[in-house]
Amino acid sequence: MKSISRRALMLYALVAVFLVGSGILFGTLYVNADKWAMRRENRHVFSGGALIAAGTITDERGEVLAETKDGKRVYNDSKKVRTATLHVVGDAGGYIATGVQSTYKDALTGYSFANGVYDIKKYGKGNDMALTINADLCVAAYDALGQNKGTVGVYNYKTGQLVCVASKPAFDIANKPTQSIQNDTTGAYDGVYLNRFFSGLYTPGSTFKVLTSAAAMEHKPSLLQEDYTCTGENPIDGGSVKCNAKHGKLNFEKALNVSCNSVFSKVTVEVGKEGMSETMNRLGFNTSMDIGSIHLAKSRFSLENASDLDLGWAGIGQYTTLVNPCHMLTIIGSIANNGQKTMPYLVESIRSQSGREIYSDRPKENAEPEALFTPEVAKELQKMMRSTVKNKYGDSKFPKLEMCGKTGTAEVSSENGGKKPHAWFVGFSEREDFPYAIVVVAENGGSGGSVALPIASKVMKKAADLYLK
Repeated sequence: MKSISRRALMLYALVAVFLVGSGILFGTLYVNADKWAMRRENRHVFSGGALIAAGTITDERGEVLAETKDGKRVYNDSKKVRTATLHVVGDAGGYIATGVQSTYKDALTGYSFANGVYDIKKYGKGNDMALTINADLCVAAYDALGQNKGTVGVYNYKTGQLVCVASKPAFDIANKPTQSIQNDTTGAYDGVYLNRFFSGLYTPGSTFKVLTSAAAMEHKPSLLQEDYTCTGENPIDGGSVKCNAKHGKLNFEKALNVSCNSVFSKVTVEVGKEGMSETMNRLGFNTSMDIGSIHLAKSRFSLENASDLDLGWAGIGQYTTLVNPCHMLTIIGSIANNGQKTMPYLVESIRSQSGREIYSDRPKENAEPEALFTPEVAKELQKMMRSTVKNKYGDSKFPKLEMCGKTGTAEVSSENGGKKPHAWFVGFSEREDFPYAIVVVAENGGSGGSVALPIASKVMKKAADLYLK
């Protein structure tokens, strides 16, 4: 009997080891199967290290941006479209980390844990993806950037649809200048694989004064009723914040119109570190954000060791503050949307070869909206930004669009070799039938008013041609 008992115990032990081993094997397979399937050695999915089995990618109108033909990835017939949409679509080799061919490669290939690569073998390609962008608007934005490196983004601030994402420099994906990129000594291809809209971080300059205005409204609303005097600088702690002019007597709204550094640095010190930090953290600074499967660079705002002079510079968009363009567009869109935050999204749908929708980044219906601003603060910001366009830039820049906006000229540190400032524009249309917001960054482009504003004008005019009936 003892012998039988020992044998039974050994059998139970073996069964237990088998079950534990099977559990570990299954768990490892479940966690890592997609990574193993997506290895570049998998010839069902890759050839020569390049993705070949993905489905068709289209823009909002059904224009084909990328597809698989005869076992190869091919792209739009137009060189301009291929170049302007490069960073959104991505490359088959995965160099552009935020391109949808990289971030959504599992879904595009049709791989699933249950079926593996069965659908790829059955249909010869994976699932089809419809994007929210308009290829023609991306081309217009890319062209409008001219010789500037930088980015342009446009989205519908009510629905969240990203209709334009352009990043420069880029290249024609069908004729990649590999040697020119690898051997570049001119800087023409610096950051060519980086989508500056999703992954860029820039000193915001005077566009940040819109956010400082919000902090003042929330923490020191009496500051909006005061009259100010600008003598060309604001002395603080033995130093000073220089202004771009001697504006004389002016109120808060006029200070935003003329982008008065003296007034805004003074207001920032009055709001204080705690008030400024509370508002910026609530707006998403120092927090990771995602657009579907695309991870955004984290905007940074910190006053931890700031003096009052540093605080004054921070309030006008300088100091150590860095902003991601997509994040800034989301904040500006929230102002336009009466304080309600609508996150941008890029993937309208992914459909299986049978036509069934299996994925979408569309905001969920009946989801509880997040408020970045109270309606009262949003309305006041709308009024001030509308006044800035009417009284400073001129409505002729945006005919019949009822634009609200703010330029920025962001000085960069001397560590960058004395390069020109980053030129910014942020804004939106108040028209009910044209709910679009825009962000423009011309990297080391110079003045926001002379460089970024004309870019925004061209892009919004093209958007009006496409969406206003």
